[in-house]
Amino acid sequence: MIPFLDLKLVNKTYQDELLLACKKVIDSGSYIRGKECKEFEKEFSTYCGSEFAVGVGNGLDALTLIFRAYKEIGVLRDGDEVIVPANTYIASILSITENNLVPVLIEPDITTYLIDYNKIEAKITSKTKAIMVVHLYGQTCQMDKISEIANSHNLLIIEDSAQSHGAYFKEKRCGNLGDASGFSLYPTKNLGALGDAGVVTTNDSNLTYVIKSISNYGSSKKYENTYKGANSRLDEIQASLLRVKLKYLDKEIKKRQKIANYYLDNIINEKIILPINKNSTHHVWHLFVIKSDNRNKLQSYLSENDIETLIHYPIPPHKQKSYLELDTLNLPVSEKLHNEVLSLPINPALSKKSCEYIVDTINNYSG
Repeated sequence: MIPFLDLKLVNKTYQDELLLACKKVIDSGSYIRGKECKEFEKEFSTYCGSEFAVGVGNGLDALTLIFRAYKEIGVLRDGDEVIVPANTYIASILSITENNLVPVLIEPDITTYLIDYNKIEAKITSKTKAIMVVHLYGQTCQMDKISEIANSHNLLIIEDSAQSHGAYFKEKRCGNLGDASGFSLYPTKNLGALGDAGVVTTNDSNLTYVIKSISNYGSSKKYENTYKGANSRLDEIQASLLRVKLKYLDKEIKKRQKIANYYLDNIINEKIILPINKNSTHHVWHLFVIKSDNRNKLQSYLSENDIETLIHYPIPPHKQKSYLELDTLNLPVSEKLHNEVLSLPINPALSKKSCEYIVDTINNYSG
């Protein structure tokens, strides 16, 4: 079986460096918000081109803390609306509703799977205060158009960059394309920890201070609590491991791009709809997502031929039981995508032989 993702094999490449990094932290006796976290924050903000980064517990916390901090600052208030793509992972929506804000779901572009910027302005009301862009599957949204809309209506832009570490829009990387950005560093991500982790990037020093405080029990000075805070801190071991892996991120992205280009050039089955790649050097291919009218049959066929695939995602947020209040929304494009998408294996450890077998097997699929 060709696994969808073999994390053991991916991380084995850097095993000696990862073990050395762990030992260094263990020997230091400093395990929470020490030197490793500070250095990772510095290195990651430099990588993204942002002024600041704050390491947190996970990607959901990164997004949730951004909205919470804007509320503490007074930029956002209960009941404010946040525009967000309807076909995103549910974490994007959770970060909004967790802060008593209202998600306004926008259909994606059916060719790119990204938020359709042409549909944003029609949904803007007097309560709209922010646009959350989700750089889905490793490709950045159309940020020039979205920034123009946001600027004309005085709206915040929050980036959900959970799947787009290293992706560019023109000359700027995600994490530096809006007012603040939340990254997941979950093990399966292009930059993945060996446990849960997340990070926020921004150019706003005040926002950075508030997020750092809230994530530390609401405290910036020991035993003095300015906010009713949370506990969401990037620990030293994960920070040290991430520092190792960050050094190789661009190299791994190039491997992903090579695999993606091979798929794009060689999958020729008319029953398969391939993803649209706007710019071959800017897409980081966290996922390679194809479409099929009979997705379940295709997935079964590939499984029978020893190829593991995953569905990202089978149920859209507005059809989840946790969001019954959104169930009446008419979102046919999102529902169509959720019924048709299928993710093929793509990762730095995938061999050329495996790629060739995957392509040949798909091309032999008769539907």
